[in-house]
Amino acid sequence: MMKINLSKKTVFVLFVGTVFVFFSFKSKFFEVAKQIEIYNTLFKELNMYYIDEINPAELTNKAIKNTLKDLDPYTVFYDAQDIEDARIRKEGEYGGIGVSVYYLKKGIQINEIYKGYSADRAGLKAGDIIISIDEQPLKNMERDQLSLFLKGTPNSTFSIEILRQGELIKKEILRDKITVKAVPFAEMIDAEIGYIALTRFNNNASYEVKKAFQKLKNQGMQRLVFDLRSNPGGSLLQSVNIANFFLPKGNVIVKTKAKVKKWSTTYRASNEPLDLEIPIVVLINGRSASASEIVSGALQDYDRAVIMGERSFGKGLVQSYRKLTYGTQLKVTISKYYTPSGRCIQELDYANRDSEGVVPKFSEQGIQEFKTSNGRIVFDGGGILPDVKIKTSNITEATNTLLKSKAIFNFSTHYYYQNSQIASVTNFDFKEGDFKKFTKYLKLDTTFRTKQESLFSDAYHSITTQNISTEFKGIQEKLLEDKIAEISKNKDILKKHLKDEIIKRYYYQDGVYLHHLKNDSIIKEAMILLQNQDTYKRLLFAN
Repeated sequence: MMKINLSKKTVFVLFVGTVFVFFSFKSKFFEVAKQIEIYNTLFKELNMYYIDEINPAELTNKAIKNTLKDLDPYTVFYDAQDIEDARIRKEGEYGGIGVSVYYLKKGIQINEIYKGYSADRAGLKAGDIIISIDEQPLKNMERDQLSLFLKGTPNSTFSIEILRQGELIKKEILRDKITVKAVPFAEMIDAEIGYIALTRFNNNASYEVKKAFQKLKNQGMQRLVFDLRSNPGGSLLQSVNIANFFLPKGNVIVKTKAKVKKWSTTYRASNEPLDLEIPIVVLINGRSASASEIVSGALQDYDRAVIMGERSFGKGLVQSYRKLTYGTQLKVTISKYYTPSGRCIQELDYANRDSEGVVPKFSEQGIQEFKTSNGRIVFDGGGILPDVKIKTSNITEATNTLLKSKAIFNFSTHYYYQNSQIASVTNFDFKEGDFKKFTKYLKLDTTFRTKQESLFSDAYHSITTQNISTEFKGIQEKLLEDKIAEISKNKDILKKHLKDEIIKRYYYQDGVYLHHLKNDSIIKEAMILLQNQDTYKRLLFAN
């Protein structure tokens, strides 16, 4: 037997190290227990002696949210209803009526109708406001309460009252089993080029991509446009499976590095691929995130596809769900992921906020070079940079505010009721005159207010004297003119959003995709590249 001789000095150092680790570990958990006890005693004292009644659940929710707010935005506490919403996003199935909605003080406003489901069959329209369900008024209900009303057991029925353009309408409606498609559209663009749109990475994503791919191959597909634009991500395992469709078995797809060793994992392609030869253009934009970046990053690192569009969002963080007591959960960031070449594409450095809460970017600290299989240079520190960049106008602050508001939705509802029909789905265009009507409509819409307008309005209403109303109106008009001028700098972006929203009213989501196949400038660029295989191949090799 081999003898291991350790000096007294070595033994002493090992002993001291072990003791240090033990007490550091113990000290850390003592501190956690201490802070929990402080909160518990404070909570009890408040509940016993505070002069007004307090809501324990509301107070705890606020305390938890305040605890998490300085971490990254993906570490989130879920109550029972949040868990149900997360399950639906993950599994892609629920009992409902086939709509997406806004929650208002008046009730539930329908944002989009899904073709063929019960809401569509009952004749509901985007813009309708459901004000009562089974004679229960919805006015002033909390969002958590409202979210429970439409979902339920498939084949159950209920009555609703809706407001439509000032008219009260009553309907009986049936709940269906709703399937949220990960691949809402997959068709041939021409005789040789296929198109697949993947909008989410739920549990059905890889199955639906495979099914769509095989369908298009049977129709003669020899080249593929794979659209991941505005796909926010989802299941890491689904992204690995989808990348595996186009990469050899055994290839590394993504690596995760975590504080807890067992969560540091290398994910490899574990199945035989669908196709290793078909030329692919992957489309991404600034809202392609997480799992979308795993797929596009892996295909780029192995020079398996040309990535086209705008730089992706830059979410290189992985979350896990941890069960808590009383049916609640914590979704917590547990690791960062790295592409096969070694890139971490996380953009925002949440661990180093400044004193004002501003989150710095990793790219501001300098980016590192990495190499693809063919020796092409790629970079870390902020999303996936496309191989072919498609330039759009730089989005102004006012346009960002507009896109986050309901103004485009509201205008589209107005447009729908002003126009009983529009041109065919492929020929519809939102012309210059239509854009002028939109900017005129914004003078009436109260949902789109810039920061400057809000500050000025608050200042005006805080003044006790009302003798400056004429001056106020003059400044208000000037701010409105400035706002219109700022958003007009992004006319190309806004006209596309307006077109899509209007087309949905007449031809559903399928109509939007059909329109894009013939009119989307980026899809056209992808087709041109795929038709020129010499240029395509040159892009995949180092200069």
